[in-house]
Amino acid sequence: MISTVLVANRGEIACRVFRTCRELGVSTVAVYADADADALHVREADAAVRLPGAAPSETYLRGDLIVAAALAAGADAVHPGYGFLSENADFVRAVTGAGLRWVGPPPEAIEAMASKTRAKELLGIAPLVGVTEADLPVLVKAAAGGGGRGMRIVRELDELEAALKAASAEAASAFGDGEVFVEPYVEDGRHVEVQVLADAHGTVWALGTRDCSLQRRHQKVVEESPAPGLPAALVEELYAASVAAAKAVGYVGAGTVEFLVAGGRAQFLEMNTRLQVEHPVTEEVHGVDLVALQLAVAEGRALPDGPPAAAGHAVEARLYAEDPAAGWTPQTGVLHRLEFPVVPGVRVDTGYASGDAVPVHYDAMLAKVIAHGPTRAEAVRKLAGVLERAVIHGPATNRDLLVASLRHEDFQDVRGLDTGFYGRHLDALARTPDGAEHAAVAAALAAAARDAGRFGGGWRNVRSQDETREYDGHEVRYRPVRGGGFEVLAPEGVRVVSAAPDRVRLEAGGVVRDFAVAAYGDGTVHAGRHRLTPRPRFTDPRERTLPGSLLAPMPGTVVRLADGLAVGDRVEAGQPLLWLEAMKMEHRVTAPASGTLTALHAAPGRQVEVGALLAVVQTEDVQAEAQEDQTV
Repeated sequence: MISTVLVANRGEIACRVFRTCRELGVSTVAVYADADADALHVREADAAVRLPGAAPSETYLRGDLIVAAALAAGADAVHPGYGFLSENADFVRAVTGAGLRWVGPPPEAIEAMASKTRAKELLGIAPLVGVTEADLPVLVKAAAGGGGRGMRIVRELDELEAALKAASAEAASAFGDGEVFVEPYVEDGRHVEVQVLADAHGTVWALGTRDCSLQRRHQKVVEESPAPGLPAALVEELYAASVAAAKAVGYVGAGTVEFLVAGGRAQFLEMNTRLQVEHPVTEEVHGVDLVALQLAVAEGRALPDGPPAAAGHAVEARLYAEDPAAGWTPQTGVLHRLEFPVVPGVRVDTGYASGDAVPVHYDAMLAKVIAHGPTRAEAVRKLAGVLERAVIHGPATNRDLLVASLRHEDFQDVRGLDTGFYGRHLDALARTPDGAEHAAVAAALAAAARDAGRFGGGWRNVRSQDETREYDGHEVRYRPVRGGGFEVLAPEGVRVVSAAPDRVRLEAGGVVRDFAVAAYGDGTVHAGRHRLTPRPRFTDPRERTLPGSLLAPMPGTVVRLADGLAVGDRVEAGQPLLWLEAMKMEHRVTAPASGTLTALHAAPGRQVEVGALLAVVQTEDVQAEAQEDQTV
């Protein structure tokens, strides 16, 4: 039997595997990059081994270092988690070649399914070649990997060549394999998948369906099981195809077969030869522990003839450190508080705790919150409520978007439940939630209460001018009153019930609301569920830069420049100039207007902070003004 498991991964998946290992009495070993030296998965492991460096290519993607770490720590098995080396057949051979047990499928099965092109060939599906206007739109897709990396939608034929090149470069960077292919792009289909589990004795389970249609940038945001509203005949078809795919490659372990469903028909997408991020919804519905089953299969034990029956419905939401309203830009910084209410039927899988820092090198996911209930409606309601009441202080997150998504009528009624959901509804869903104006009042009064306690301020017989504070465009005017407390002058209609440095109670329209308020050294203020930024005392540096300056929208690494790009080049509005990579997301920086590239400070491999000057594009009128200034 397995006695010690090294998890060749980080974050929430490492913590997830460790939890099951503890329950089974199995010892655990973590590996960590320098940026993760004090990460939660390191703190939770029985032992940990450092992988010197920060970038994934230097650390979590170094199979030789991970095998050496397992041997040094006395592990007898390796669990890959998902991502990184989880679908790398050479890594599997290195693990087994060192005398360690691999918790996953055999390398031959990984090789058969790791390449989407080869997987399609195995199932008799040919990729699209010789693309014409009649084939559009099409999807350019990386043959290896997943998570939305190396994918481009092409709607115009003259964009195909650039899309192929960009997707190949991104895939090579992410997976070490630049192979891409083209397939028909199905507009607004549903992303449905089947969890499979197989042992070494010929038993293969189809363990229910999952719907993962709510996606941004081809990455999943909300998942649920079972996939709602599918005809029974289609479900049986999906089960049969998934079991056949697993048996065709001699699969052993946990895996997922993915489909695109549209018009009552299913199109095979790929098979992921690993555990999926969304596996908890299957666990909750079927009452199983997939990690425990993975370990049992790795030990050679046989599965029962059939899977446990499903009961109820489960929904999972991925909480990301990102700003959906700003192109899903990932965020970094200290996660001052991360707390979720304890509710029966709700589970939280996370790799972070209060006080941890969110680094720039890895995925921006903070936690997965999973709710299980007797019905879909009950599970959805429970999940939205827990997310709404969670305390999340630190970088901007997608929490409000998740709550709004779960409560959107199209999601609740399963109308428009497809991959185009955010394309249609993002502007409305990403709006600041109601109550921000009153949250700004609470933040202002909490700050005033802190100042009063610090400096002895308060009401005076000869009153000075009213006090003013501003948060995210919400101006608050107030003044202290005799006997302590404050009077709010703007916005109108707000009465102060009580105000302390950490808690403010306000009455508006006859309703009293309580705001817990916390201010941090990084400048952010949290009042209730609202994250606020006070108006800075000094001008934003971006307002002092030259016209046409391109500033880094997020901290990250410059991965590449447009071919031949050089100072003095003429560029067109919207033309891609360079690409930044941060937290498993690639961000394209484009020319803001047509003009001349007068400065270029970016170079491949360069690390940049948010707001760093990358380049300057000057339009003809700006250049003319500059020349006039020089001649005066």
